Formats: sequence, C-alpha cells, structure tokens
Amino acid sequence: MSPAAHGFLSPSGVEIAFLLVGLATFGAALVTVTTKQLVHAALWLVVTLGGLAVEYLLLTAEFIAWVQVLIYLGSVVVLLLFGLMLTKAPIGRSPDADSGNRPVALAVAVVAAVSLVWVVVDAFRTTWIDLDGPAQGSTEVTGHFLFRNWVLPFEALSVLLLAALVGAIVLSRKRGATAKSGASTNSTAARNSRSGKEQR
Repeated sequence: MSPAAHGFLSPSGVEIAFLLVGLATFGAALVTVTTKQLVHAALWLVVTLGGLAVEYLLLTAEFIAWVQVLIYLGSVVVLLLFGLMLTKAPIGRSPDADSGNRPVALAVAVVAAVSLVWVVVDAFRTTWIDLDGPAQGSTEVTGHFLFRNWVLPFEALSVLLLAALVGAIVLSRKRGATAKSGASTNSTAARNSRSGKEQR
C-alpha cells in the first residue's frame, strides 16, 4: 500500500519548525524597528538575520543560508556595530530614535509589504519547479545565477560596504580632532588666565 498523501492539515516536523522560526524571526524584526536603543536594535537584527538563515536551511537552500550568515551576520552587522562604536553613538535610550511619525511609517511599511507580496506572487504564479533537477537553493544553481546575472550588483554591494566603513572612520577622526582642539583651547585659556593673575 502506498503511504497517505501529505496534506495541508497534517504538517510535517519541518513545516512546524519553519512556522515557529518564522514567528520568532518576525518578533525579533518588530523589536529591531521599535526599540529606542541603537545597540539593542543591532543585536536584535542579528537574531532576525540568523532566523532567516535557519529558514533557508529548512528550505534546503544551504548555500543561501551560509551566505546569509557570512555576509549579513559576519559583515553587515559587524560593520554596523563598528559604525556605532566609531561614531560614539549613545548606548542607552536615544530620544532621537523616535521621530513621532509612527503612523506614517506603519502605512508605508504595509504598502511596501503588500506591493512586494503582490509582485512576487504575480511573477511566480506560472513558474514550475523541476523537482527532478538540482535544488533551487543549491550551490550549483545559485552560483550559475550569481556569477552570470548578478555579478555587478554583488560587486557594487562590496564597494558600498567599504565606503560605509571609510565614512565611519572619517567621522570618528573629525570628532576626535574637534574634541582635542577644544581641549587644547581650554587649556591655553586657563594658562593665560593663570599667568595674568600671577603678573597682577
């Protein structure tokens, strides 16, 4: 006898894990955009991107999952944390992080999400996946598309990350030089006042 067909109302363990990880990732993303502490937002972003990597693994897209870990978790988030440290961003609650335009931001986010879902559904409505061929997230298929069709955006992203790192270093050096010049000016003024008092 053939095994019973797998239906929507009888999910497998992988589908249950996918749903649970998706809910945890969604919750971490909400905390990322709602917290008023920049460092906490960066750390919750790590949880969000890590959850996406787990989702890719559950979808048997192992290459994309490790790219997610190496590039986003290992580069983008680390670069963001270095930028926060180099620019001496506030560690605690930052009033500047709350602009008061939450209704507008929520409306824009909902419109963007609906538009993205509609575009994806419309683009892949008539697309059929060949289950007998190589997996769509495998190294062979992903490398074929990446290094033939997406080489220029991939290199442009690396240049953008390098420019962001250089900009953070330049900003930190300018602020450090300004602080040093202010301290030297104050010390010079103090010395002049002391010498004036001694001459009197």
